[in-house]
Amino acid sequence: MHELGPVFKLVVLWVQFFVLYVQGKAKETFVVYTFWLNSAEIDFIEFENGKIMSSGVLNLLELNRFQRIRSRDSVPVALPNQETPEGGIHKRTPKMIHPLVGESNAKFPLFSALSNRDSGASSFGTSRIIGMGLLLSKKVSGSNMKRTTWDCLRPRTTNAYGRHAQDRVLEEEAPQIAETSPSLKVLPGQAFPLGVSEVENGINFAIFSQHATAIVLCLFLPQRGKKDRMDDLMVELTLDADVNRTGDIWHICVEDLPRSNVLYGYCIDGPRDWHQGHRFDNSTVLIDPYAKLVEGRRFFGDASNKWSKFLGTYDFDSLPFDWGDNYKVPSIPEKDLVIYEMNVRAFTADKSSGLDPNVRGSYLGVIEKIPHLLDLGINAVELLPVFEFDEFEFQRRPNPRDHMINTWGYSTINFFAPMSRYASAGGGPIKASREFKEMVKALHGAGIEVILDVVYNHTNEADDENPYTTSFRGIDNKVYYMVDLNNEGQLLNFSGCGNTLNCNHPMVMELILDSLRHWVIEYHVDGFRFDLASVLCRGTDGSPLNAPPIIREIAKDDILSRCKIIAEPWDCGGLYLVGRFPNWDRWAEWNGKYRDDLRRFIKGDPGTKGNFATRVAGSSDLYKVNKRKPYHSVNFVIAHDGFTLYDLVSYNSKHNNANGEGGKDGTNDNFSWNCGFEGETADAKIKALRSRQMKNFHLALMCSQGTPMMLMGDEYGHTRYGNNNSYGHDTAINHFLWGQLDSRKRDRFRFFKEVIKFRRMHHVFGRENFLEKKDVTWHEDNWDNYESKFLAFTLHANNGGDIYLAFNTHDFFVKVAIPSPPANRRWFRVVDTNLESPKDFVSEGVPGIGSAYNVAPYSSILLEAKL
Repeated sequence: MHELGPVFKLVVLWVQFFVLYVQGKAKETFVVYTFWLNSAEIDFIEFENGKIMSSGVLNLLELNRFQRIRSRDSVPVALPNQETPEGGIHKRTPKMIHPLVGESNAKFPLFSALSNRDSGASSFGTSRIIGMGLLLSKKVSGSNMKRTTWDCLRPRTTNAYGRHAQDRVLEEEAPQIAETSPSLKVLPGQAFPLGVSEVENGINFAIFSQHATAIVLCLFLPQRGKKDRMDDLMVELTLDADVNRTGDIWHICVEDLPRSNVLYGYCIDGPRDWHQGHRFDNSTVLIDPYAKLVEGRRFFGDASNKWSKFLGTYDFDSLPFDWGDNYKVPSIPEKDLVIYEMNVRAFTADKSSGLDPNVRGSYLGVIEKIPHLLDLGINAVELLPVFEFDEFEFQRRPNPRDHMINTWGYSTINFFAPMSRYASAGGGPIKASREFKEMVKALHGAGIEVILDVVYNHTNEADDENPYTTSFRGIDNKVYYMVDLNNEGQLLNFSGCGNTLNCNHPMVMELILDSLRHWVIEYHVDGFRFDLASVLCRGTDGSPLNAPPIIREIAKDDILSRCKIIAEPWDCGGLYLVGRFPNWDRWAEWNGKYRDDLRRFIKGDPGTKGNFATRVAGSSDLYKVNKRKPYHSVNFVIAHDGFTLYDLVSYNSKHNNANGEGGKDGTNDNFSWNCGFEGETADAKIKALRSRQMKNFHLALMCSQGTPMMLMGDEYGHTRYGNNNSYGHDTAINHFLWGQLDSRKRDRFRFFKEVIKFRRMHHVFGRENFLEKKDVTWHEDNWDNYESKFLAFTLHANNGGDIYLAFNTHDFFVKVAIPSPPANRRWFRVVDTNLESPKDFVSEGVPGIGSAYNVAPYSSILLEAKL
């Protein structure tokens, strides 16, 4: 209610009705609107034959910041619970302007209007507006644009697909009316930069679409007292192709918009020629590909907001983030990296983390657990995707996976915006952006680098059968995605997710580069791991390229020059490029051959000793080309997709029934061994063997030349119970279980962290260059023996601190001759994985090593030559 009270309002409205009665109009069906001076509210009363049929208040928006609207522009008003004859889709016709009023505590009637209603079949007939009350003499000023740019102002609710679920519109006609404060003004705008930018004249919006024929900018403006941003009033601005288009960039500048707290998107139309690769649909409000922030639901996994719409937003109000006077990036040489692959949410989402519920699963949660990362000894985290994604994407329609929640995040909605639901306490996108920076700052302060797992091979928009159109598909499908013009314009699918980003199209390439630069400049990240990077090596028709432009540009870009760049060198279309990925001597690779060869040797497969030796020596067969280095091989036994380390030694087969696909998903080539029993067991001998095997894998990984990477949770033996594709489980299957860590800190965790620290203290494991004869001695004369499963070698250090390693994957003891140590030194046993903790790792070493050592079945040893 207004401060002057309902009685005053009622008197004013009835006076207006009396005037109408005198004019002979009281027997008609009509609606009286009263615009209150210095208020954003409009009161209305509907009369029929002199009786009040309904009444209410329309709270439009705070319009005091807006400036000049042209008198011929249209701002139809939506009444509650009323729909257009067309089923809610309003046809834009410039007919009416409402005054835009300023701020004041006092509220007086400014302008009243009468709308005559037709009693025919349609909800609303031709409307007549009769001006009443106070009119100001100052006219609405026009714009210098050639034609109308404001088309529509109305509330609109949208469903998860962006369709207009309940458009409720009342069109009205009116003469020119007045303004009481500066009103909104729109200008042609500028083509660059893409996205939203603050310019001298206001807020500039620019978007690329080569094939669009019509674009409407949709602004969602906040209303007082409304908590749900999807209830915001939507303002539509139609862009004129003659005025608001430069080349293939559409642009417009809006004066005096709020500098934050505005949501926006685009409705875009164009050719409907499906067979030519177009997928235009102007009923969908689309996210700007260059939106730096994205607003959606506020809480991860909030089923009550499952159908939330995602829209872009911006923030020019917040002060620049304070990185601190003493802040610096760690700048760790690649040869010294020890990478820890982790999921931001899963790291602290479990209540066993001991964190406040508002902090669990957030960027701030990672900060709270930095002491654990330091204790473990890693110096780089590789974060599973942190770009905005929709965790409910599997639940948009009935399907076998509609019980799942995407917790890995490999389904990007936008390439610039941090995942907003990783903010603490449902804080939203602006808070997520700030807290992401706080996380990076804290990790850097602890000497830990931040590498992002980025997904530029596909997006969330799925396939043609069940599309989830949120952005690129509706903006310019033919540009953003690879399409097969020889097959009715169908989407090509080299990602296994229904679509493939057209990475080597010039505009898509620039989008990727701008995104990467943004994360380096704005968020100070240290590197990127590119998911299914072989997709980036395909041309616009999907054919492989020998020198992909996007790969070269990333390698040569000045801003990205300090970054680690890591490829996952394969895709789902069979383009396997391990050791052959185009690299310009900059790109590192996930070494899939390392993973497979280590798994096969440690579990005891015959005929694998030679490959095992090649892998631990740095995979020179793959990477000793041009100026590439051993550290360009990112060595791993375990990654997020596939078995955990515990499951690798506990299951022969995948157990993925919980995923809803009948066990058909996930790889079958696991090279795993359950050590004698499938799954959980109480058998002490099997449990001891599994423990040894886990230690063998970890020791081999940390003693290999190259860059080691381990998976979150392997340090305590996390299990997913045989599920090797657990992307859709926001449960203990994926969550880090801090209680289990606590129970295993004295044995398994202790071994893992001590081996990591031993690696970092001994540079013999992280050489700059590939091993030469003087660097290693292979104690082996039985390379051609297919049945041999024992390997021993010595790594020579310049200071005489040699390291001897032996791996026995036979099921019997092997008594091995120990070579003489360097002059004036003795051998000390540091590791024997057959021994129980704490004897399995002794940092200072155990003396008394003779000329022979009896290496137990499925075990390994490490000796250090010391003075």
